[in-house]
Amino acid sequence: MNVREAVLTVDEMQTSFLEQGPSLIERAARTAAAAAADADEVDRDARFPHRAFDVAREQKLLGVMIPVEFGGFGASIHDVTDICYTLGRACASTAMIYAMHQTKVACVIRHGHGIPWMETMMRRVARDQWLLASSTTEGQNGGNIRASAAAVDHAGDTVSLVRDATVISYGAEADGLVTIARRATEAAASDQVLLALAKDDYSLKRTLGWETLGMRGTCSTGFELKVDCPADRIFPESYDKIHAQTMTPFAHLCWSSAWAGIAAAAVTRAQAFIRKAARSSGGQMPPAAAHFTAAKMSLAKLRALISANIDAFARVEHDERALSSLYFQSSITLLKVQASELAVETVMHAMRTAGLAGYRNDGEFTMGRHLRDVLSSPIMINNDRILANAATSTLMSGVPASLRD
Repeated sequence: MNVREAVLTVDEMQTSFLEQGPSLIERAARTAAAAAADADEVDRDARFPHRAFDVAREQKLLGVMIPVEFGGFGASIHDVTDICYTLGRACASTAMIYAMHQTKVACVIRHGHGIPWMETMMRRVARDQWLLASSTTEGQNGGNIRASAAAVDHAGDTVSLVRDATVISYGAEADGLVTIARRATEAAASDQVLLALAKDDYSLKRTLGWETLGMRGTCSTGFELKVDCPADRIFPESYDKIHAQTMTPFAHLCWSSAWAGIAAAAVTRAQAFIRKAARSSGGQMPPAAAHFTAAKMSLAKLRALISANIDAFARVEHDERALSSLYFQSSITLLKVQASELAVETVMHAMRTAGLAGYRNDGEFTMGRHLRDVLSSPIMINNDRILANAATSTLMSGVPASLRD
């Protein structure tokens, strides 16, 4: 088979999926329906959204980004962020788990080609619908994932690692895990590598619980992570490159899309409240209608911001020079800050639209869960840390001379 025939075969497989199976939108909608049905219970009991992920596996959503040649659908960043948004409207925890999983999958896809173990993992994600967790927060580093305390210990063809992982979201439910560590015991804290692990490569011992205000279903408990595995679990590329070109862009785009989904769900409830109030008063708008207008405006800004950044990333996702540019890195980093603040603002306006009806936990217009969940967004990789770290780069970058620069 020549190269052209191989490409055609891949294209035909992709076409077959699109024509014969449900679309990604339909698959996401089915998963979202299952997530929505259990959302209140998942929140109340702080439990993993099992049914939502059972359906996600049935719909083959966990491996959508895996290239067709490895058994996936070759979905784009546009596809994945749309799914995150759809799930966010149904259940914030389900959406955030899915967003984190796809960020790890992106690392394996974009930095694992030609590496037998990484290609095996791609096939397992596509075929068996493996769910990949993330271990980036460690000890007392306060969310600074660009510095690691734990180091990889090399012994021939095997490596070991012991990590005080204060947060591993859905770690007990995952089929594999992606984690960072110092390259070796003598390496600097910033000299890091990324590891992609199967469940047999590590053990978890719970050290912290997860009794939180929101995002309760992510089950982001703390663990002592012990790794003992073949050395091929380590990505050859240094983590600083993976972090800049893949981890940060995919995390910020997928997280933001999930938060936008939460905000959209709150706006939908606010709209239903306004319509009901207007009907019962002969068309007279309630006093808080202005907050609904503000909520709609804020949601529009949030969606436009995310869409612009998705498009910007899609244009340069295979251009290492563009991805490493000061302009792109500043924009994609600050997206997280802007999107999280806008998401909180949107939900707050939506709740003020409904007033007590939104504040209550026992009515059709309740937004307590949405507010509690979205309040996690400025805290995940704290916005204050991001702004402080970005101060130098934003000072160095120029001010655009026109609207289209």
